[in-house]
Amino acid sequence: MPKNAEHDPYLWLEDVSGDAPLEWVRRQAAAAADQLQRQPQFDTIHARLRTILNSQDRIPYVTVHGGWYYNFWRDAGHVRGLWRRTTPQQYRTQEPVWETMLDLDALAAGEDENWVWSGAVFLHHGDRCLVSLSRGGGDAHVLREYDLDAKAFVSGGFMLSEAKSQAAWRDRDTIFVATDCGPGTLTQSGYPRTVREWRRGTVLAEAPVLFEADAADLGAGACMDFTPGHQYEFVWRSMTFYTNELYVRDGASLIRIAKPDDANAYTVRGQLIIELRSGWQIGGAVYPQGALLATEFAAFLRGERNMAVLFAPSATSSLDEVCVTRSALLLNVLDNVKNRLIELHHTPDGWQARDVAVPAMGSLEVSPLDAIDSDDYFLTLTDFLTPTTLALCHAGSDERIELRRLPAYFDAAPYRVRQFSATSRDGTPVPYFAVQPKDAVGPQPALLYGYGGFEVSLKPYYSGATGAGWLEHGGIYLLANIRGGGEFGPRWHQAALKENRQTAYDDFIAVAEDAIARGLTSPRQLGMMGGSNGGLLVGAVMAQRPDLFNAVVCQVPLLDMRRYHKLLAGASWMGEYGDPDDPLQWEYIARYSPYHNVSAQRTYPRVLLTTSTRDDRVHPGHARKMAARMQDQGHDVLYWENTEGGHAGAANNDQQALMWALTYAFLLQQLKA
Repeated sequence: MPKNAEHDPYLWLEDVSGDAPLEWVRRQAAAAADQLQRQPQFDTIHARLRTILNSQDRIPYVTVHGGWYYNFWRDAGHVRGLWRRTTPQQYRTQEPVWETMLDLDALAAGEDENWVWSGAVFLHHGDRCLVSLSRGGGDAHVLREYDLDAKAFVSGGFMLSEAKSQAAWRDRDTIFVATDCGPGTLTQSGYPRTVREWRRGTVLAEAPVLFEADAADLGAGACMDFTPGHQYEFVWRSMTFYTNELYVRDGASLIRIAKPDDANAYTVRGQLIIELRSGWQIGGAVYPQGALLATEFAAFLRGERNMAVLFAPSATSSLDEVCVTRSALLLNVLDNVKNRLIELHHTPDGWQARDVAVPAMGSLEVSPLDAIDSDDYFLTLTDFLTPTTLALCHAGSDERIELRRLPAYFDAAPYRVRQFSATSRDGTPVPYFAVQPKDAVGPQPALLYGYGGFEVSLKPYYSGATGAGWLEHGGIYLLANIRGGGEFGPRWHQAALKENRQTAYDDFIAVAEDAIARGLTSPRQLGMMGGSNGGLLVGAVMAQRPDLFNAVVCQVPLLDMRRYHKLLAGASWMGEYGDPDDPLQWEYIARYSPYHNVSAQRTYPRVLLTTSTRDDRVHPGHARKMAARMQDQGHDVLYWENTEGGHAGAANNDQQALMWALTYAFLLQQLKA
């Protein structure tokens, strides 16, 4: 066991809002900001990023409901933001006329609250929605019923106090609610464990409980499938991040759907769709890990097991996402970290498939306008050097109507993108992307970014901030597709779970070594960055291979893996990392826990740690304690904590601009000097 695994002299910094910890935070943040704001590049970068983040030319992404396009928008004049809507016809014009539904700046001022937008849940074919607002940007939010016609909150309507709630409409006068209803109603992870059916005009505490999960579970929730002729009510229990039980409601009974616990399932027009994380042997057939299956839902409930395989992965391909329209399933497939699109239709002769004509390079995101009533869908196309495009498409056609395109926030002409492959310690090929000047000669300053967890795939994307803050200043950007992510499906993720976590770190180290061996960069010029689980990644790699890097940016990180499960939502991640209270599991966790493996006897690259006081997902104590420990060991560590922002680290565009300007000023100071 690493030294100091039990005794923790910095435990006092876990008191998020305590006077002494906040005074320490203020001193640290002021010192870091003062030092970095004096860097020659800071003012230029900060001004550029504010302009980019507040640009009126950004794409206003929309949600469609009742013939309206709804959008949430922040800019320099609306710091907290506007929730607004326009018509489809107006949206196609250069400058749409927007109708304001909710002005968060005015609302926050009028109610003396630090409101941050958290989204809205619409009643299907209805005039109501449930608006979520958080204080300071945390995951916990309040919920209020909103009248879309009156453009006002409903007096005496549905309302929930601040909690990590889940709510969904059943009908206009009834909602499914999973929220904090007092002692015993939350799981150890801080999520709701009871699901209630709450009728308008009744008291929430007296609402019937439909389901109760165990305290050790992740949580529970419910939803409604509104498809005409195929209306179902579902309740789910999430035991861990990767296992769940799904029930369909039949009167007063809940019927459990007999799927594998680690599979996701949902209905589409009477078909049960099942996404497999593990291989499944049933009904005399064997279905592979990562496959997508379909079967008639009513027949499945009767015990029939006639499955159609809609997608089966290959050595290089996996299912990235599924988009549902009125008559089609659109499978967004990731093949060697490049997207392609397959369209499926269910016919009397079975499922028919066709490839949709899309660009061969870059990333795609697909979302329906209305999964029940429309075959239109939005297609977002992006890559590192091409400004993102939003197009309107229709199932059955390859035609795309371009609706919006980002302006070029930086000159992409001098750069090129290449995909390389590193070889990890166990011989596994690990792909990564490099964005670099075409005329680069010799090693260049480089920033290596990674995540490697929770099935998250890192794909090419256009970032004005990366271009203006890093590429234009002579930097190379490297994106690592390490195990633990979802780039090659469940097998890629599961290869780095629990006792195999070191695999992700070996992959990241291999990418760094490969970039150096190819002459792209050098240890003196190489920095690494990651946030959340990616913060754990760069913290662990820093402790193991400090010789490979000269700068570390560690954002909203997990770092104390001895106590992570006792802090905020940490218990919900034991399916990813393991249980440190189990001595056998702590043995392997302890080998990489960054907080327990830094030492005064070693030399580390300079570190910038950033987090948010309002992060109620990953406790800010991780970053606070790591900074304090490393500083006391004599290491050069800068610490900056934003008082708002939740897990995103910033609550508005100006805060984001400051955070990223500090970050790039730090990297340029370290890697270009």
